[in-house]
Amino acid sequence: MVINRWLHSVLDAGRRLLPESITRSGDRDALSKLEALCKTLISSRGEAMGTALASEALKAYHALSVEQRTEFFFKLLADFGASEADVRAAIENYLDEPSGVGAIALHHATEAPRQMLFRRLNMAPKGTYAVVKMRSDLLRLLKQHSDLKSVDADLQHLMISWFNPGFLELKEINWRTSALVLEKLIAYEAVHSMTGWEDLQRRLAEDRRCFAFFHPAVPDEPLIFVEVALTSGIANSVDQLLNEDVDPSAAAKADTAIFYSISDCQPGLKGISFGNFLIKQVVFELKQELPNLQRFSTLSPIPGFSRWLFDEQREQPLEDAESEQFAPYFDPDSEAAQDPAAITALMKLSRHYLKQAKRDLYPFDPVARFHLRNGAALGACHWSADSSARGKKQSAGIMVNYIYEIDQVEERHEQFVNHGEIAVIPRNRRA
Repeated sequence: MVINRWLHSVLDAGRRLLPESITRSGDRDALSKLEALCKTLISSRGEAMGTALASEALKAYHALSVEQRTEFFFKLLADFGASEADVRAAIENYLDEPSGVGAIALHHATEAPRQMLFRRLNMAPKGTYAVVKMRSDLLRLLKQHSDLKSVDADLQHLMISWFNPGFLELKEINWRTSALVLEKLIAYEAVHSMTGWEDLQRRLAEDRRCFAFFHPAVPDEPLIFVEVALTSGIANSVDQLLNEDVDPSAAAKADTAIFYSISDCQPGLKGISFGNFLIKQVVFELKQELPNLQRFSTLSPIPGFSRWLFDEQREQPLEDAESEQFAPYFDPDSEAAQDPAAITALMKLSRHYLKQAKRDLYPFDPVARFHLRNGAALGACHWSADSSARGKKQSAGIMVNYIYEIDQVEERHEQFVNHGEIAVIPRNRRA
């Protein structure tokens, strides 16, 4: 790409300008060298010098051990945070004389210098992806080191700007896509794992579609992708979708598009939502290609069901059953008796869970929150729809359809986000 060639020419020029004292290791350890590079990078103003410094800093970061990276994030917390004295002075000045100028001064005072550091690291070739990977390292530390949340808040703030959906490019993935990207789809598939190239080839066949979002700064790294099956009628088993023979005529006769897998690819972008934009754009693309499509539905896992049933319901047992009696149905290694009464009860409970189990205003289940927030409606639940070990463990193999009715998506979105209202497809319209 032209932009990459230009960046590398700027980088080469900047490296010729770097003093040897900045790049040589001397007696300093890797962490001290990185800290010195970061301080110099923040104070640097030149484009070429800044690009070279950013590249050297990222190289130094990659050379750190896990323990040293932890120390580095704590240095960002302690030494690259906002000055309390400057913030206090800006607050007092604004309270004494409120004005637009005072508000700008307050904003600058409260912005931690590490935000400028992250922006400057982004100047390096492939700097955007490097900073995303850096945040991925940080997120792994947060459970043990909650003090670092303010560093993550600064990184997330920047990621939301850098990965604004307006910057993203939607691409259809097919067998002509580069092997580099195809290989990453196998690795990043997070819902229904792929065993290799044969699995992937099936998912890119004539009766399937796959779309992904990419960012111009990282053109070979999918951010999120969705897999779609073209069917006649709404699917009720992912086992069947994954294993059925290819139907070359499906695209011509299908009336339904089934979104059966949505995978986030970059852990460092956690908290930045692309899925709602992805699904809506994919619906538009499919309608353009295949006007015969009348329905758009997911076939989704219910990942929070077992946790809700076994953990929370012990404190408030359900009236119709004790949750322990259902344990064999959630055990991937168990040959649970197919007791019709137990199956009926589990199906009833799964639907109760999706409609009634909430955290504050919204559903407890993360997949339900995602699709309902997008403006989908709750459709049918299906028994024995996912026989994988994960499917058994999280929901006894039960899956659910979320229905996207295009002319009602925006209204349902508003009702859900403002009032927590869950739209439900009537039973006679679920097939």
